[in-house]
Formats: sequence, C-alpha cells, structure tokens
Amino acid sequence: MKTPHVRFEPSPPYVVDEMLRLAEVGPGDVVYDLGCGDGRMVVGAAALGARGVGVDVNPRRLEECRRNAARAGVTARVRFLQQDMFEVDLRKATVVLLYLLPSVNLRLRPKLEAELRSGARIVSNGHDIGDWLPTRTIRVRRSFLHIWCVS
Repeated sequence: MKTPHVRFEPSPPYVVDEMLRLAEVGPGDVVYDLGCGDGRMVVGAAALGARGVGVDVNPRRLEECRRNAARAGVTARVRFLQQDMFEVDLRKATVVLLYLLPSVNLRLRPKLEAELRSGARIVSNGHDIGDWLPTRTIRVRRSFLHIWCVS
C-alpha cells in the first residue's frame, strides 16, 4: 500500500452537507473526492443524484467506502479507486472535493488547472490552494469552506 498523502480525519456530516451545497451538486455532476477516507462525501453526492468517484490509497478505507455506499443504497452511482490522487484522471469531474493539507492542495493545483474543464467546481474544507483566490469562502461552525470555479 502506498503511503497516504494525509491521515484520515472524517469531516462532520454538517460539513459534508455544506460542501455539497456550496458546490451545488446535482444529478448532472460527476464528483471526485481525493483522499476519500470512508466515502461519506461521495455517498452524499450520490444521494443527491450525482455520480461519485472516491480515490484513496488505503484498501481498508475503500472497503469501508463500499460498505457505506451499500448501506446508503447508492452503489450503482459510485466507484472507489485504489489510486494515488496525483495519478487519477480528473477530466470527467465536474466537482472535486478536498480535505487535504495546504501543501497537498498546492501540489494538486497544476493537475486541477490542467485537467478540469471550464465550469468545474473545487471545494476545500479548511485550506486554500496557495495564492489561487477562491470564488467564495464560507464559515460553517469552526470550518472554513472555499470554492473555486474553473474558467
């Protein structure tokens, strides 16, 4: 197993809900969660009618993702990939969700800029992406959520 770029720290349900709301996730979306942990964001997106792709290097976490998707009845709308987030193809994504360290976000920026098409949304829990100015930032209790819209 590859070493994860970040340790697993689950987002509280209210943060997941706000991230999906901020990104305006709906049935036409393909939502990628990089470092998906237990899959809660992908499962939440699928419950809203979107298609979801969770990416993680930890096979135990991915098994947990699959169980959570089955419990929620959304297995037909999600995929979970055991892959490094820097190697996954993001060209189909309309939304990318991040709960990563600032240094990892910054390393991802060139990939996001190169692979995401115009109109795609990126939402990050807690951390910015260097000097890339977010379209909007909101506070949810103690969390700051940032959104960028690719032009």
